Amino acid sequence: MQVASGIDLRTFGTTSDADEIRRTEIAQPLIVAAGVATLDAILEGKTPEQFGIDGIAGHSVGEITAAIGAGVFTPDAGIRFVAKRGESMGEAASLESSSMAAILGGNLEEIEQKLVDLGLEPANYNGGGQIVAAGSSDAISRLQAQPPTGTRVVPLQVAGAFHTRFMQPAVEVMRNYAANVSIAEPKLRLWSNAGGVEVFSGSEFLNLLVNQVASPVRWDKCMESLAAAGVNAIIEVAPAGTLVGLAKRGLPGIETLAVKTPDNLEEARTLISNHADRG
Repeated sequence: MQVASGIDLRTFGTTSDADEIRRTEIAQPLIVAAGVATLDAILEGKTPEQFGIDGIAGHSVGEITAAIGAGVFTPDAGIRFVAKRGESMGEAASLESSSMAAILGGNLEEIEQKLVDLGLEPANYNGGGQIVAAGSSDAISRLQAQPPTGTRVVPLQVAGAFHTRFMQPAVEVMRNYAANVSIAEPKLRLWSNAGGVEVFSGSEFLNLLVNQVASPVRWDKCMESLAAAGVNAIIEVAPAGTLVGLAKRGLPGIETLAVKTPDNLEEARTLISNHADRG
């Protein structure tokens, strides 16, 4: 993956400062590489299905990690895809000044109306009372100054308004790029951020990945689908913590583990083994 990405993942992942790795063309391949490396470390040479993993899903760029885990992409093909994605989204973000902010709490309908009034878009429906708004930097500033009733607005340190119309130039780049990407059918159950639907075709998942660049991430719907599928344990690979936090609010009663350090690897294996034994 180091070579396939075209960037020095090892250096960026170990010695670079926060400003360097915040650049989307660096951050995206780094996030996927970290997730794939974590999954490989957990599996110790086995495939996910041999290890007893039934399904996989990812949030935003994490969908590419999920696609690699499910066998839709090889690791090298996946890292090349995300490197192109990061580059094209960075270029789209440079065209206009835009940003994102998390909205915590409040009434969903009132929040959505506020976004319409400000010319903003909901980029992420994360569940657990959290939505991410995106749009022009000026509009994000107005949102911070006048947050919807009962909410807290937290600005995000990102390069632009991802998963909105601001990313449409990147969609066109990725659609052309995807035409020559080799894919396979998923070997695990695989859910998409596009409405939380389960996807059974590698080509369909690839198409959804391309469109996702400028479409909202419906992680709330993914969690609903996981619950409906009877999922009873979730392991979040590195960089981990955010999705487990959302699952604790949105999926009460489901066992969770965030793999943040090598010390968590054996815990992950034990958790998978315990739940695989239940059939």
